[in-house]
Amino acid sequence: MESAPDATKTATDRLGRWAALRRGRGLAGVVLVGVVALAGLAAPWLAPYAPDEQFAGAALLGPSGEHLLGTDSVGRDILSRTLYGIRIDLVVIFLAVPAGAVIGSLLGLAATRDGRIDTVIQRAFDLILAFPTIVLAIALTMVIGPGVWTIATVIVLAEIPVFGRLTRTSVLTVRQAPYVEAARTLGADEGWILRRHVLPNCLEPLTVQLALAMSVGVFIEGAMSFLGLGITPPTPSLGSLIKEGTQNAYHSPFFAVGPLAVVVVLVLGLLLISQALAARSRLR
Repeated sequence: MESAPDATKTATDRLGRWAALRRGRGLAGVVLVGVVALAGLAAPWLAPYAPDEQFAGAALLGPSGEHLLGTDSVGRDILSRTLYGIRIDLVVIFLAVPAGAVIGSLLGLAATRDGRIDTVIQRAFDLILAFPTIVLAIALTMVIGPGVWTIATVIVLAEIPVFGRLTRTSVLTVRQAPYVEAARTLGADEGWILRRHVLPNCLEPLTVQLALAMSVGVFIEGAMSFLGLGITPPTPSLGSLIKEGTQNAYHSPFFAVGPLAVVVVLVLGLLLISQALAARSRLR
């Protein structure tokens, strides 16, 4: 059972973590990510047209009152497709990255329990890291084909060794801390020490890494779709829209501006959140 000082410290840590996101860079990041996320979720109500609706004779039009971001090569409204394309990045951010983080963290925690298990898990991490992300994406695309689940699988596999090794390092470091040794001397069992001292103190770097990994996930989705390994037409995604915009930059220079701006805002927001959490961690 936790003592009053222990409970107070735990509550203070939780409040401090949230406080980092309620002011300064943290608040700015939350607002930017929140705006993009709400725009994607509200796409059916915000989009002026259906994402696949084509307008005859309206190919590669510039921004206008009817089409605020212009139209693509077959006359579809770019604003509508951008709003619906945000949803792919939301899947990447809120499903694939946390899934990779959870699996990697559990493997990293398991690696600290036994030397033989540690060796097997570390070699598995080495195997994954031996393949660059783009090579992994090509291999998976050849096996299961392009699509959102291919992107999600690549991101999960890319994040597993990152979070696994971070968790392993954090757990081994905290276990050697003086307060853990004191608790062990007083007769506390390893399970209680793990729950009360080790895991709470490992949460800080993992939270920072999670925000950073989400921004990397956005780039992975964009790169895969840009190379034709991700979302296939006619389904819109930010990466595929940027790709199409660069291909038609001569005839429609404003084509890629909207999707690119959304990517910049989303990544900037995630980086600001990561920086705010990291700054709070350094001040502890």
